[in-house]
Amino acid sequence: MEKLITALNDIIWSNALILLCLGAGIYFSIATRFLQVRYVKEMVRLLFRGKASAKGVSSFQAFAIAISGRIGTGNIAGVATAIAMGGPGAVFWMWAIAFLGASSAFIEATLGQIYKQVKDGQYRGGPAFYIEKGLGVKWYAVLFAIATILSTALFLPGVQSNSIALSAKIAFDIPVEITGGIITVLLGLIIFGGVKRIGHVAEIVVPFMAGGYILMALIIIGMNITKVPLVFSLIISSAFDMEPAFAGIFGMAVSWGVKRGIYSNEAGQGTAPHAAAAAEVKHPAEQGLVQAFSVYVDTIFVCTATALMILFTGQYNVVNPAGGFIVENVPGMAIGAEFTQAAVNTHFPSLGGGFVAISLLFFAFTTIMAYYYIAETNLSYLLPKGDNKWIVQVLRAMIMIATFYGSIKTAALAWTIGDIGVGMMAWLNIIAILLLRKPAFKAFKDYEQLRKAGKDPIFSPEKLGITNTDEWGKK
Repeated sequence: MEKLITALNDIIWSNALILLCLGAGIYFSIATRFLQVRYVKEMVRLLFRGKASAKGVSSFQAFAIAISGRIGTGNIAGVATAIAMGGPGAVFWMWAIAFLGASSAFIEATLGQIYKQVKDGQYRGGPAFYIEKGLGVKWYAVLFAIATILSTALFLPGVQSNSIALSAKIAFDIPVEITGGIITVLLGLIIFGGVKRIGHVAEIVVPFMAGGYILMALIIIGMNITKVPLVFSLIISSAFDMEPAFAGIFGMAVSWGVKRGIYSNEAGQGTAPHAAAAAEVKHPAEQGLVQAFSVYVDTIFVCTATALMILFTGQYNVVNPAGGFIVENVPGMAIGAEFTQAAVNTHFPSLGGGFVAISLLFFAFTTIMAYYYIAETNLSYLLPKGDNKWIVQVLRAMIMIATFYGSIKTAALAWTIGDIGVGMMAWLNIIAILLLRKPAFKAFKDYEQLRKAGKDPIFSPEKLGITNTDEWGKK
C-alpha cells in the first residue's frame, strides 16, 4: 500500500505540476501588473474593513479562517523538510512561489466571491461553485468537490495531527494516543458549532499564534544579526546551484521549495476561496486582495522565520539524492519539526521542544478546523436542498477519525498522503482559474477604475457582462 501511495504521489507531483504552478503565478502577475507589489498598502487597509452579517463573516474573519488553513505544520515541519531534501536553496523557491502565488491567490479568491451563493443560510463558494457557474462544466465541479472532501476530510488532517502528536511526544513525553484523543475531542467541540464558531475561534487564535512564533524568531534573528548576510547569501547561491556544498541538487531545491511552498501557503490550491467566499464585502476584488496578503503572512513571515532559525543555528541535515547526506550537522535527527526544536534549544536550552510543540498545536489545530470548513462547503455544494444534517454529522465524524488516526501513524506516510491531497486540488483548481481568468480580470480592472475615480467600489456584474452571479444580482 505504501509503495502504491508513493507511486501515485510521484505521478501527481511530477515536474508538470511544478511548472503549472510557477507558470500560472507568472502569468497572473504579469496580467495584473504585479498587484502583489502595487496593492500591499490596500491589502492591509481592507483587512479590517468588512463587517459580518447574518449570511457572511467579516473580511478579517475570512482572512483568519484562510490563514488558519495556510499556517500549519508546513510552516514548521514543512520548511525543515524542504531544507533537508533540497538544501537551503529550497527556501528561495518557497519565497518565489509565495510571491508569484499571491497573484494566483487573488484570482481564485475573487472568483470565489463573484460566484458565491447562499446555502444553509450562509454564503458558500469555492472552486466547485465557480467551475459550475463560470465554466458551466458540472462534472468538473463535482470532481473537484469530491477530490476536496477526500483531501480535506481524510488525507490532510493526519499530517497536522501527526506533527502535533510527535512534537508533544518529543517535548513532554506524552503518548501520541493521548495527544490524538485530546485534539480530536477539542476539534469536535468546535466543528459541531458550525462556520460562525470556526470564524470566532480563528480570529482570536490566529493573531496570537502567529505573533508569538514570529516574536521568538525575531529574538533569535537579533541574537544572530551578524549572520544575516551570510545566511541570505547561502540561500540565494544554493537556489541557483552556485554554492559548492550544494551543487548538483538544483532540481531538488526547486521541487521541494515549490512543493512545500504550495503546501504551506496554498496559493492556487483551491482551499482559500472557500473562506474568501464567506466574507461580506462590497466588491469581490476586496477579498481577493485580502487573501493575497495572507500568502505573504504565511510564507514571507512565518516560513522565513522558521528557515532563518534553522539556518542561523546550523541545526539541519541535507539528504544526498544519491544516498547518504550532503550535510549532517545533527546526526540521527529525524527530518521535520525536530530541526526547529533543536534551533530554538540552541539559544534557549530546554525551551525549544516545548515552544515548538505548543506552536504546532495552535498552527496545526486551526488548520484542521479550516479543513473541516472546506470539506463542509463542498459537501453543501454536492447535496440537494433538503434535510441532510445527518450527512454533515457523518462528515464531522469522518474528519475526527482521520485526525485521531493521523496522530498515531508514521510521519512519512502522513506527509505523502497529504501531498497527494494537495496535488489533486492544485491540478484541478489551477486549470480552472486559468480558464476562468476573464471574470477575475474584469473585476480587478473595475475595482482599479472605481478607486482611481475616488469612488467606493461596489460590484455590478451586469455592467461588466459577468453572468450567473446570483447573489450579486440580488444586491
